[in-house]
Amino acid sequence: MGDTPNGSDAAADTREEIMDATYRALCEHGYADLTMQHIADEAGKSTSLLHYHFDTKEDLLVAFIDHLITEFEDVIAPIGENSPTDRLREYLDLWEFAPEEDERAALHLALLELRSRGPFNEAYREQLARSDEVLRSTVADIIRDGIEQGVFREVDPAATARLLVATLDGARTRQITLDDPEYTRGVRDQLEEQFVEGLLVDGTADTTGATGQ
Repeated sequence: MGDTPNGSDAAADTREEIMDATYRALCEHGYADLTMQHIADEAGKSTSLLHYHFDTKEDLLVAFIDHLITEFEDVIAPIGENSPTDRLREYLDLWEFAPEEDERAALHLALLELRSRGPFNEAYREQLARSDEVLRSTVADIIRDGIEQGVFREVDPAATARLLVATLDGARTRQITLDDPEYTRGVRDQLEEQFVEGLLVDGTADTTGATGQ
């Protein structure tokens, strides 16, 4: 739109404010009841400004999913310097949320509602597929690195990552829908004990356990 650098910065700031407002509005109202007015109210903006950036609520939510994926990539990037075993454990930790994290639980419930629209909405489905690819490829890369370093046994990284992500996603879904605050933690701990430990090559030192993490 011919923005000057300052104009581009302002547009980026506004977009970030809208994403933050969308997060809060989804937590407050859920997906089904969410309106552009709710988001505008959370952002302290007019609905006309929202429509200047996004034609429809669907366009905004597609952008919001993209925003969440980018945030995940930013969070996961720093752990890339750790050992494969540490990285895999830290990845498992990302799926947990404590019983008192009501806002996070509300967001995941809203996203679960949104995901249910995937079969009927191509734009949602494309972003959800991208999200799944990022989640799986992150694990596959960790496992591949572990195999190359001689830390993990020879397994199929892509297939193993698919199994791990599906298990974690299912656990978190059940935690939310069954209102069982310990569900994901229990599954996460079992995955560490049976899955991560099972990947280790016999005789490989577990430096993470040695440090008491």
